[in-house]
Amino acid sequence: MKAIIATAAGGPEVLALADVPAPVPGPGEVLIDVVAAGINRADVQQRRGFYPPPAGASEILGLEVSGRIAGFGPNVTRPFSVGEKVVALLTGGGYAQQVAVPAEQVLPLPDGLDVVTAAALPEVAATVYSNLFMTAQLQPGETVLVHGGAGGIGVMAVQLAKAAGARVIATAGSEEKVALLTGYLGADVAINYRTQDFVALVNEHTGGLGANVILDVVGAKYLAQNVAALAMYGRLVVIGLQGGASAELNLGTLLAKRAAIIGTTLRARPTAEKAVIMAGVREHVWPRIADGSVKTIVDKTFPLAEAAAAHAYFDSGAHVGKVLLTA
Repeated sequence: MKAIIATAAGGPEVLALADVPAPVPGPGEVLIDVVAAGINRADVQQRRGFYPPPAGASEILGLEVSGRIAGFGPNVTRPFSVGEKVVALLTGGGYAQQVAVPAEQVLPLPDGLDVVTAAALPEVAATVYSNLFMTAQLQPGETVLVHGGAGGIGVMAVQLAKAAGARVIATAGSEEKVALLTGYLGADVAINYRTQDFVALVNEHTGGLGANVILDVVGAKYLAQNVAALAMYGRLVVIGLQGGASAELNLGTLLAKRAAIIGTTLRARPTAEKAVIMAGVREHVWPRIADGSVKTIVDKTFPLAEAAAAHAYFDSGAHVGKVLLTA
């Protein structure tokens, strides 16, 4: 089959189309003919050599796909049928024509969504649902600060938080993205992090109370500022390290607020944990997508063979929502 491989660690130019052995589904796995795959920040970090796949996982990039069921390994008990349109959360292997994945990480498409667009959902929906609602326990009426609000995760986080009755403050890097956040996506406040002080504005818009929950993809660069922006008993959930992995922190501030810093990743979790998350996504997120209260935004699609160009576009930061590869 055709797949995208990284010939070395580096920029988008290291990605190349190659012939590789087709996957064989193992016990409890389903085989999927890939229609489209989502590009995520984790793929970029793996391409650069900073985020190797977990032991035993495919070296091929790609953490989410949409497609059609092509076959089954032994002991698959989930009620899928050959040809059924599905999405899947992966540990790797999505930039390919086929992928094998545990059946517990596969879901039918949300009602009303086409199979290509659906590739934008599994990773971001699972990330946002697990972190905002399972981990941070975001409640109606609380204030959440979402960094990178116009990216794939941010777009989902802003909408799901609003749908759950939270007050949403989001950051973005341009005035166009700020306008999108407060207009189309419904954020209560949007902040241009390039020109504005998000700590001051969070405090201003919360009457000095701060944010109850912060969903952060930046990491070290924002650590002290995030803690300063937290409310009493606030929860800072760090899910990315775009701004580095190491920083100093005055723990006195954290203790005084009786706040928590939580670091999580999704990729390396065991299948049993991912199964619980995906069941929650199906129950709580899919109906929001089906009824239109949560919109799926696909910025651009590229053919699989043009993965290098797709990554170059993704790296530019110009995208809003998701960038997809079509197999």
